[in-house]
Order: sequence, then C-alpha cells, then structure tokens
Amino acid sequence: MSPADADAHAAPDYAVFGQPVAHSLSPAIHAAFGRQQSIPLRYTAIDVDPDAFATKLARFADGGGRGANVTLPLKEAAAALCASLGENAQRAGTVNTLVRRVDGWHGENTDGRGLVRDLDHRAGLDLRARRTLLIGAGGAARGVAPALLDAGIADLYVVNRTGARADALADALGEPGRVHPRYLEDIAHLGEFDLVINATSAARTSAALPTLPRSLLAPRAAVVDLNYGEAAVPFLAWARSVGAHDIVDGLGMLVEQAAESFALWHGVRPDTDPVYAELRARAALLVTAD
Repeated sequence: MSPADADAHAAPDYAVFGQPVAHSLSPAIHAAFGRQQSIPLRYTAIDVDPDAFATKLARFADGGGRGANVTLPLKEAAAALCASLGENAQRAGTVNTLVRRVDGWHGENTDGRGLVRDLDHRAGLDLRARRTLLIGAGGAARGVAPALLDAGIADLYVVNRTGARADALADALGEPGRVHPRYLEDIAHLGEFDLVINATSAARTSAALPTLPRSLLAPRAAVVDLNYGEAAVPFLAWARSVGAHDIVDGLGMLVEQAAESFALWHGVRPDTDPVYAELRARAALLVTAD
C-alpha cells in the first residue's frame, strides 16, 4: 500500500445525506477545507430515500462515520434521530449537522449562522430593523428563522402554501408579537419588505414558484434565495425584473454553514473566502460555456 493510499484509508469518514444529493457541492467544499487546514478526511454524498434514512445513517455510524451534513428532505427527520441537540437545532426543530458522540448523534443547525454571516460579511447587508418576508416554512426556513431574529430584523412574516406549517413555525419561534404567519395567497396584501427570502425548494422539485408582485419590495430591498445554481435562477430572475437593490443566492450561505459544520467536527473554522471565490469562478465559467 502506498503512503497516499494509507493516508486515504486512515482518513475519517464524513458525508452529506439527502435526496437528491448528486448536485451537492459539499464534498468539494469540505475537501477544500481539509486541504487548507491539513486535516485528512473523506467526505461523500449519500442519496437516501427518507424511509431508509435511519437505517443508512446507522450503517454509516457503524462503519466509523464521524459526522454528517443533512439536506432536503431529511432535516426534520435527522432531529428525531439525535441523542442530543444543540441550542440552534432545538430552536429550529431541524438538524443539518450531525456529530458522532459516545451516546449517539449530536445534532446542530448551522444554516442560520451561515446565512447571517454571508449576508453580513460577504454581501455587506445590515439586517437590523429590516421588515422581512420568509417564503416557505419547511426545514430550510426553520433553520434560518431563529438566526434572522437574533440578527435584529424587525417583523418576520412567514408565508407558506400550507398555513398550518407557517403557524407551526411561528409557534416554535415563540415571539408572537414579532413573527406573523400568513397564507401564501395573501402575499399581495402584506405591504413592502426590506428583505425577501425564498426558503422553498420549488425549483428543485419542478413545482411552480409563487407569483410575487413588485409591490413586495421596498426601495432598497434585498432578495435572497437559499438555493444556488440552477435552482436559484427563477426566483433571482424575478428579483432582477422588479429591480431589487441587492440580489443574493445561496452559494455563500452553503460555504459558511459548511465552515460551521467543519468547526464542530475539527475544532477550527476554515477561511471561507478562497473556497467561495473558487466556486463562484467555477459557476461563472459554466455560464460562459453555456
């Protein structure tokens, strides 16, 4: 066995679980973080049906898996499989990061911290006092809502096709004077917003995006899609067509939440800027090639 093969064999296992997950950039991101910090690791993408998630996760742990990320549609299921939850995961009711401990999986949610850091550090947005519209009430929305409130936004309006899910998220956040659940069909009557965030997976599932009026946007409004790549194209195209002041996709959030996960696993937070720049340049090349 060559030294390189021996190092690869000894490297601890990490993974991202989801469905679909073949598109995920997480393996490339964590490989880059590992090289940057001289930390050997193996990180793979595991496509899993929700019904088989518990079994595959247990098999991963039995095989020596040290940690994992969890993406759609498994974030709420992951929380139920944890022996313990961190504060952010408890507040969100969802888990995107798993850390293997003696007593089982410990779950955390790094999505919200990743989003806020990207909007603040990279996009230069001051979130304080922004009247905010969050479209969607699933795992992605649950992951970012607590951090947005902590960052100082003003009122948070949560709209969802299924009103019960919007109500459930608002109840979980525990700030009835500040968080307002609404039906999606009422969106045209909610007034102007300084920050509009798409937390739905409509573009990934071929579902139609909701029809959004121009009147939603305040003069200097920022529009954010938690998706990245092709999945973010329809919503961000709308943002451009209505003249949003700032337009942000989910690539930066992806890198920042990955850095938070990496820190939980390895005890050091990597430098995200060069990794983000590499991925953004790669995306630009793909667009040019098209």
